[in-house]
Amino acid sequence: MAKTRPGKRDVDSYTIRGTNKVVKAGDCVLMRPSESDSAPYVARVEKIEADNRNNVRVRVRWYYRPEEAVGGRRQFHGAKELFLSDHYDIQSAHTIEGKCTVHSFKNYTKLENVGPDDYYCRFEYKPASGAFLPDRVAVYCKCEMPYNPDDLMIQCDECKDWYHPACVNLTIEQAKQLDHFLCSEHGSDEDVKKSHKTPLTNGKGEPFQVLVISHQIEVNVHLHPPDILRFLISVESGP
Repeated sequence: MAKTRPGKRDVDSYTIRGTNKVVKAGDCVLMRPSESDSAPYVARVEKIEADNRNNVRVRVRWYYRPEEAVGGRRQFHGAKELFLSDHYDIQSAHTIEGKCTVHSFKNYTKLENVGPDDYYCRFEYKPASGAFLPDRVAVYCKCEMPYNPDDLMIQCDECKDWYHPACVNLTIEQAKQLDHFLCSEHGSDEDVKKSHKTPLTNGKGEPFQVLVISHQIEVNVHLHPPDILRFLISVESGP
């Protein structure tokens, strides 16, 4: 059991000032940024404690936005994407402005409506080393990029691989109007003008490539079916 510092006591909850919203350990919250024109900080509350004067403080674990991490924001990062860090801090509970929900990546992609306080996390991040966990993520399309849930993708009816409309010479509007799609390897140019509109999270084929994310490099690991136990690693300089 965690020890409480002398003069401190654990409390079960905290009601956000000016609201009826109750925060408990395990909740995700929006915290007032140091600059008024900045987006609120996002954190997970680990513990709530009060001193003898009833000043309430929270121990939080910070989420980082992609632009705050090593490497910055990349093409595959969604607008609501966060990284759960190993950076802990103690803050006044008065800096909490509201509550939010940080979904798993899988659950986020299943949301029918994404609200302003919905976020998602698929990576943990270590600010001291710039390392990400997991360091591997599936990639799709000709551009070999991880899935960005903000971007529409279409599935080839034959090979079940997924593509960005722009990567197969389609506009977003064209892709939305089409009922079937065959990629260039499985159909003619006319066939490529057809699209499958099933969401990426439903029935996608298994990817055969993996992108490894690290501090300074990206490594593409090409798995050659059916012998998936053997793979060729090629290292390229990171951006």
